[in-house]
Amino acid sequence: MRPGKPPAAPAASEPPPLQPPPTAESLAMLDMPTLRERVLECRSCGLCQGRRQAVFGMGAENARWLVVGEAPGEQEDRQGLPFVGRSGQLLDAMLAAVGMSRERDVYIANVIKCRPPGNRNPKPEEIAACRPYLMRQIALLKPQRILVMGRFAAQTLLETDAAIGSLRGRVHTLKTDAGEIPMVVSYHPAYLLRSPVEKARAWQDLRLAAGF
Repeated sequence: MRPGKPPAAPAASEPPPLQPPPTAESLAMLDMPTLRERVLECRSCGLCQGRRQAVFGMGAENARWLVVGEAPGEQEDRQGLPFVGRSGQLLDAMLAAVGMSRERDVYIANVIKCRPPGNRNPKPEEIAACRPYLMRQIALLKPQRILVMGRFAAQTLLETDAAIGSLRGRVHTLKTDAGEIPMVVSYHPAYLLRSPVEKARAWQDLRLAAGF
């Protein structure tokens, strides 16, 4: 007898379909734990298909400062926490230099909650899908000031396409329903590790944030 054909390999399962992006209205009544669950389950852009886990944020929920970064990297994607590894160590040292700590004084979050493949730059539609989550975090935390680290974070919160060099060195204002929050823009710690000559300017930014 001739052997029959080997059984066909099972078809690869299709990923669940993407969901509509959140809106400010759909998040307006969520508290922090519920918002966290919504972020961890989010499927509003293609980044959900390659992530290990979404990175919601961490720190003191009665924080004086909110530090906003750009997007998770490889270690953040593995650990589910923002600013870990060498970038996180540098951020902790920067905060300590002005008497702040992430456990006691600061809440840390990213504009993008899922790691872009290969740490590429976030796409506009990815930023647009994640921005309502960040704005709800800001509304819940009500920080005294915001330290914005990196070009994409600054451009997202300030709604501009200006270069980071033209945005740092002065105090900006974020208008919210609860009032205005001062913002200072600085370089991302990952950039400072690649370009240590810019650390002097980053120190000026920290002093600006701490001094007004």
